[in-house]
Amino acid sequence: MADLSRTTLLLRRLEAGETAATEELLPLVYDELRRLAERQMGRESPGHTLQPTALVHEAWLRLVGELGAGPSDRRQFFGLASHVMRNVLVDHARARRAAKRGGARGRESLDHAVVVYEDKVHDLVELDAALAKLAEMDEQLLRIVELRFFGGLTNREAAEVMDIPLRTLERGWSTARAWLRGSMTSP
Repeated sequence: MADLSRTTLLLRRLEAGETAATEELLPLVYDELRRLAERQMGRESPGHTLQPTALVHEAWLRLVGELGAGPSDRRQFFGLASHVMRNVLVDHARARRAAKRGGARGRESLDHAVVVYEDKVHDLVELDAALAKLAEMDEQLLRIVELRFFGGLTNREAAEVMDIPLRTLERGWSTARAWLRGSMTSP
């Protein structure tokens, strides 16, 4: 894990408007972001065109825009990183779905033509829609799903990031999974 006090100090410098702190922050958190991405990508189909390094880089580019007004400590930062990685994966799935439906005919690369990832694309987009409904019901359950599923954190790690008791997180994770299963299988 990255040095807690150094990460928090850099995030607070960013919050104060010192954008140069991003250059110091990336090397400090990169390995952990990479581990989060590898855990997430480990659940994806083998032919997925997005690699963990690309996921980290895309997430970092999006994170940089949110750091000044966003997280002020390490826990909040990795919570936001999990959320941003989710958005990157969903956007990637939507783009693949649009390309599959003819949105990029004539410009499709060979990689896109041979990847057998179509079922997962639908699942991820459907999951995103279900998560939007879950967010309307309970923001905490959404955050648990983002940290566990998209962030690849264990229950203990997610409870630590959210600063809630482990048992509360376990109940929330169980509730969220049951609700998502029901909402994604219903017509």
